[in-house]
Order: sequence, then structure tokens, then C-alpha cells
Amino acid sequence: MSKIAIVYWSGSGNTEAMANAIAEGVQAAGGTADLLGPGDFSADMLDSYQAVAFGCPAMGSEVLEESEFEPMFAALEGTLSGRHIALFGSYGWGDGQWMRDWYSRCQDAGADLAQDEGLICNDAPDADAEDACRALGKRLTTL
Repeated sequence: MSKIAIVYWSGSGNTEAMANAIAEGVQAAGGTADLLGPGDFSADMLDSYQAVAFGCPAMGSEVLEESEFEPMFAALEGTLSGRHIALFGSYGWGDGQWMRDWYSRCQDAGADLAQDEGLICNDAPDADAEDACRALGKRLTTL
């Protein structure tokens, strides 16, 4: 059975809604999804999961949340080589630059990214975004 970690930070609940839809996709495909906050996840947990979906909204000038999520992710960055990961998050302004930058960081770290780009939605996920999240969850169980 596939065991997937979904590690996310959400300020308004939009990224949390995306995380829950990804978990639904994992479960629909017969996998197990663990929803975790950034304070609950560390590099020593990576081997316990087939894949990890990281979620964070755009903050400030299109950066990852700086007090909890960015420090956790920066600590993991050097351990991502060869790991199956996915990225997701919501935004309310800008054009998704935070996700492009984050995706590049993961490529540079050697991660095996589950999608061609990060999954983003503007504000709260609509039905199409929720479907995309569920599809990503299902995809993670096949890696």
C-alpha cells in the first residue's frame, strides 16, 4: 500500500483545502495519506513515505511562508535527491513566481518531481482545482 505524506502550511484555509483534496485522491487510489504541518515533519521521516506532497501558499512578495514552512523546507532541501515529491499551493496575487522558484529549487536538489510544474490555484480551490488535487493524489500512489 502507498503511504504518502502531505506536508503543508495554510493561513487562510485555501492550501489546506488543496491538501485535503490530495488526501482524498490518495485514499481513492487505495493509499494512505498523512496530513502534517511543517513542525511535524523532518528529513528523518522521508524514508517512511513513498512520496511527499509539499504545500504552501504564496506569501509577501511571492515567497514561501517564512517562519515555519521555509525553515522546514530548507532543512530538507539537501535530502530530496531521488525522492518523489509534488508541490502545491494557493495564491491571491502575482503570477505564480513563488511556485516556479520553489520548483527550480527542487529540481536543483535532484528531486523526482511528480508533475511538470507545481499545482496552484487562485484563492480557494474551485471544482476544477479540487479535481486536479485529487488527480495528483492518485498520481502520487503510482510512483
